[in-house]
Amino acid sequence: MQEYIRGLADEDAAEVVAAMKDVALRGPRVARHLRGEVYEVRAIAPGGSYRILFAEEGRRGRILLSLVAFSKKTQQTPPSEIDTAERRLKDWRSRRAPIRRKQGGP
Repeated sequence: MQEYIRGLADEDAAEVVAAMKDVALRGPRVARHLRGEVYEVRAIAPGGSYRILFAEEGRRGRILLSLVAFSKKTQQTPPSEIDTAERRLKDWRSRRAPIRRKQGGP
């Protein structure tokens, strides 16, 4: 994801980052729900229209896990992009170590 954003023109990258910050501040209600736990945030920039597919993670959904980023040229989000996002989310969760609580006293 970071490599994708770094590859954009500065103004375009700034718009993508601003769109994700907006979701972080205001919650997923400012994004579009696509399927399951996958949402889409849109960024309109001088160089084009960009989409970031993400899911909420962490306690109380405080982390936005970016799964796919692409330049959008059509109205509909390609199903293959949604499939990729769901596959990456499943893979990330399968590799995540469970949180272990400290046993015993302080």
